[in-house]
Amino acid sequence: MTDTQPRRDVGPPGNDSDEKSTLLAFLNYVRDAVAAKTQGLDDEQGRTSGVPSGTSVFGLVKHLTSAELYWFVWAFEGADVAHPDFGMELAEGDSAESLLAAYRGAIERSNEIIEGCDDLNRPCARAAGKAEAMRSMRWVLVHMIEETARHAGHADILREQADGSVGR
Repeated sequence: MTDTQPRRDVGPPGNDSDEKSTLLAFLNYVRDAVAAKTQGLDDEQGRTSGVPSGTSVFGLVKHLTSAELYWFVWAFEGADVAHPDFGMELAEGDSAESLLAAYRGAIERSNEIIEGCDDLNRPCARAAGKAEAMRSMRWVLVHMIEETARHAGHADILREQADGSVGR
């Protein structure tokens, strides 16, 4: 059983300086919200879906890891890496620890790429998504904020279903 005490809500970042710093602060804020939803879940709870689609907290983390790698490493940087699989299906060896470590590793690499970008108008090295046009770093940052925030909301609901835990 996990701790079902309410978590303290964490307000949005106070950063309101330059555009890139502000966007990165909000992206890190929603990334942290997703990671926090895994804390204290055992493997069974984290793998259990609370919805007919089969979505689980750990599946969301796996999906978001792929999204980080896809948008920042594969698309923006143009690195010679395999095209990430966006699926949420968990392998037998996937655990809370391994999934969170992979997510944090992807975030670290993404942040290095973001920090190295001196112009938010700089286009991705590869056309990505359903668009044929090249996306800019600005677009990728805003997209990853909305993608991660949407899935953080899903994780909020799934976590509450799993053990009654609420809050960030």
